[in-house]
Amino acid sequence: MRVLVVQNYDNTGLGQVGTALAEAGAELDLCRPYQGDPLPQDANGHDALVVLGGGQNALADEDYPYFPALLELTRDFAGKDRSVLGICLGGQLLARAFGADNHIGAAVEFGWCGVSLTTSAKADPVLGALPEKFPIFQWHDDTFDLPEKAVRLAGNDVAQNQAFRIGRAVYGFQFHFEADRPLVRDWSTSFATLIADRHPDWAGKLDDEMDRNGPDADAAGLAIARAWVATI
Repeated sequence: MRVLVVQNYDNTGLGQVGTALAEAGAELDLCRPYQGDPLPQDANGHDALVVLGGGQNALADEDYPYFPALLELTRDFAGKDRSVLGICLGGQLLARAFGADNHIGAAVEFGWCGVSLTTSAKADPVLGALPEKFPIFQWHDDTFDLPEKAVRLAGNDVAQNQAFRIGRAVYGFQFHFEADRPLVRDWSTSFATLIADRHPDWAGKLDDEMDRNGPDADAAGLAIARAWVATI
């Protein structure tokens, strides 16, 4: 199993997705196109694609000119029935790749927030075993419309489209299910100045938030990660 991981921003990571991939014995090819790494021309060398998040928005082609090529690569993976996973910015780019509109600054969430599964999610191979409602880590300003052929799987009051599936195994997530407590603590340190500018109380409440929401969020996130890896 060889998986292409596209990183779009410094200090992001696979978190629980990495745990699940390691359990499955996957070989990872990490590509950082924002630092100049070339994207593969097509999906032929890989069994799956993971597109991670970032601080930019999904329409920022001028500053990130590789975005159109990444959209085409994503469509190639999907067209060849290879598993695809987009998280946060990755999910927004996935929605864009399949014709949906992105809405910049229209849905601000930060911290552990609740999401609810849709009726369709009950039969979904990745989300079907999860509780109907659970807390999960969020960090985004933007949202997106649902692609025409997508199945809506989760949402909340801030962002109606929190998770969707296209076809067999192409999944887009707005929430950071990969972000377990160690990764959230790492982000809280790595991005401390950025967070403090917008959420000045975060450092003081991090431990309490982590104790209250972390166990359930981590369990849900790892279950999602393992179930997605099982689609590869």
